[in-house]
This record gives sequence, structure tokens and C-alpha cells, in this order.
Amino acid sequence: MRHITYTTHGTCSRLINIDINDSGEIADVSFVGGCNGNLQGIGALVRGQRPEDVIARLKGIRCGAKPTSCPDQLALALEEALKG
Repeated sequence: MRHITYTTHGTCSRLINIDINDSGEIADVSFVGGCNGNLQGIGALVRGQRPEDVIARLKGIRCGAKPTSCPDQLALALEEALKG
């Protein structure tokens, strides 16, 4: 199991905690701050998915006039995790 903590930028959430299991799938995602119900929903939807698939679906989503969103920040966190 690999754990990643990502500091978000430009969103209401402040941190994203991600666990990726030994099979390379997302085991758990939790956000610190932000819209609790929506972010729990995102975590539930991505659980069991491969990071590459989640990145493809979530990258570039915006929140209103902001250039990013919590889903976009999750995609960026997963991209960073795949590089390292």
C-alpha cells in the first residue's frame, strides 16, 4: 500500500489523502476541507479504479470561475503520484 498526501491549490479543500494498493488501484481517497458530502462521493466513486482512468475523467474540471476544482486537484495529485 502506498500513501500520498497532496496539498491542494485554488480549492476549498486543503489536502487530499490517497491510498493506492499493491495492484495499482485506488484503495481510498479522503479530502480535508471542502464540501464534505460531494468529496465523500468522489472518494466512493474512484475507489477500486486505476489512477490513469480517474485522471482521464477528472482532469480539467473547473469549479465555477475557478481554473481548477477538487476533482481536478485529485487528478493532478494522481499524476504526481504516478511520476514519483
